Amino acid sequence: MTHKTTHKLIINCIALIGVMLTIHSIRAEEVAEEVVKQRLSPSEQRKFDYFFYEGVKLDNSGKYDAAFDMFKHCLEIDSTSSAALYELSSFYIQLNNPEAAVRLMKKCILYAPDNQEYHNILATLLFNTDMFGEAADEYEILVKASPEKAELNIYLAESYTRMGEIGKAIETYDYLENIMGMRDIISMEKYRLYMLLEQPDEAFKELEKLADKFPMEARFPIIIGDNYLKQNNDAKALLYYRKAYDIDPQSPYYPVSMANYFEKQGLRDSAKVEINKALVNERLDVDTKIAILARFFQLSSQDVESANTLFQTLLEQHPDEMRLKLAYAEFLARQGKIDEARFQYKLITESEPDNLIAWQYYVSISFKTEDMDEVIHICEKAQAIFPETADFHFYLAIAYSQKGDYRKAIETLFVAISMAPAENTPFISDLYGQQGDNYFRLNEIDKAFETYEEALKYNDKNISVLNNYAYYLSLLKRDLAKAERMSAICVKLEPDNATYIDTYAWIFFVRGNYTLAKIYIEQAISKDYTKSAELLDHYGDILFFAGDKDKALDQWIKAKEAGKKSKTLNKKIEEKTYYEETEEELFNNTNKTTDET
Repeated sequence: MTHKTTHKLIINCIALIGVMLTIHSIRAEEVAEEVVKQRLSPSEQRKFDYFFYEGVKLDNSGKYDAAFDMFKHCLEIDSTSSAALYELSSFYIQLNNPEAAVRLMKKCILYAPDNQEYHNILATLLFNTDMFGEAADEYEILVKASPEKAELNIYLAESYTRMGEIGKAIETYDYLENIMGMRDIISMEKYRLYMLLEQPDEAFKELEKLADKFPMEARFPIIIGDNYLKQNNDAKALLYYRKAYDIDPQSPYYPVSMANYFEKQGLRDSAKVEINKALVNERLDVDTKIAILARFFQLSSQDVESANTLFQTLLEQHPDEMRLKLAYAEFLARQGKIDEARFQYKLITESEPDNLIAWQYYVSISFKTEDMDEVIHICEKAQAIFPETADFHFYLAIAYSQKGDYRKAIETLFVAISMAPAENTPFISDLYGQQGDNYFRLNEIDKAFETYEEALKYNDKNISVLNNYAYYLSLLKRDLAKAERMSAICVKLEPDNATYIDTYAWIFFVRGNYTLAKIYIEQAISKDYTKSAELLDHYGDILFFAGDKDKALDQWIKAKEAGKKSKTLNKKIEEKTYYEETEEELFNNTNKTTDET
């Protein structure tokens, strides 16, 4: 019995969920079940038909739970019904339970072995769940029944490839080529497979056959040249590139390949010229242009004017290509042209308001303006468009925090935590970490530390949380052994991060180990490219207790010159001796790590 509506549903579900879960082999006793079709009495048949057609009606009207129950009743009446097994299998696909779907489809075929539709569905399920050996068995049955169907042969060849039967895959493509004639997609796949078998001569024969078959197609000599270039046979590569040029001097792919050739020869200027030609060639597809843009910038990193001109040309050629606009905005941002980049992101979000990536970049770059009111405004607009996305609550909380509205930041983070996907544990950990920072800024110490512990439950390697937690413990002289352990993890994970090394040094200072404190603070200073006033102040404190009071004074003065404003620092400089920071200063200067978007 064939049900086209349900078949369409099952195929759509397979495509939609892209089932990629690994399933266990069906139990031997289930497969070996004796194939005996159950005979129904007239009364049982009427009952079966009633439940079955009720199930179809309920399914078509979207009442899936009730339909599922109807088909289960059908199986209770006739456990050998292929039609009922088939319908139930489709429900398990929708429920993302491929193991059950496969089991039912195997039983379905057990009682209807000649139904090619059932074999096709089972083959698709097996292929999508990485059971390529069993999938190949099913595709062999299908190909035997319909040898002329190209898609079945392709899936069979791909199943062979995935299970490592490369020779069988090539044989299948040979058979397909006999049916369809030579096709570039088949020849290219055979080339790839021969290369996997480490048979380059056979592989290049496939490419040569293509070039001979289509002598007026420049792309085939280019493909051959590209592959010779990959094999480090540069002379042959150049020979085929010249053949391609003779066929079609305006080929958009010729300059791309020549750029690769020149770059390999170390001729960067020549490579840049060819890339520029390719990028402005209207025949070159947008995807290839975007792929080679990064290489152009790498080769022309100092030629900003040319890059800007190039972008203008590309945007004129492809005015609706959003990826180009995003790339241009990012390019402006890298030049430090923050306002211009923000304007580009603003234009993108206005023309494509549902472009989540553009909104995220727009918010991120807006933080660099330090106009938190504007950041809040942008976040609120984004929240209205993406009400189910936690990201913009996260950004909003950071903006509130930077404005000093720590309580509002905490409330916003609670909302973000409630919305965050349960499987995204690193993100949830970051949200709790931000909450902990804000509790500390409010002098709610115990609450801050409880929240840090919660953050580490979700990600025990959350380096920002580990660092802040360790540093704040050291400031309060609490649980210093734990602080040292956490800080050590940070230094191990990021050994060149000056902030994390400074925390490690400061913990040793608080614990009275001035020798180690001096070693690590000097490491931190050597790796600090921000000229942090906080690090200089710490260096002075450590030097004072290490016995070098004159040098300690020099570092305190440098810390003040670097911008640190502190009554305690001024007092240290005036009296040339060490003083601890007051509690007020302690909580006004707790931004040990910067909030990151």
